[in-house]
Amino acid sequence: MSDDDILDSIRQMVEKEHELRSQVESHQCSAPQSRAELDELQESLDQCWDLLRQRRARAEFDQDPADAELRPKRVVEEYLG
Repeated sequence: MSDDDILDSIRQMVEKEHELRSQVESHQCSAPQSRAELDELQESLDQCWDLLRQRRARAEFDQDPADAELRPKRVVEEYLG
């Protein structure tokens, strides 16, 4: 997966996040259901941002960005918390 692929995934998830928030505001879907989806989406976004940071750091220090790995959500969330 390239940096561009990761950024495309991030863009798609952000669009989905905006869509979900809009649906909640217009009462097109239930808030609890949307909250669960938004939480899941936020965790996935955190993973993507983490992977992108790893890749960029590896490139900066003349290491292979392809060696960066997607960390489990649990790890990323604990790291950010």
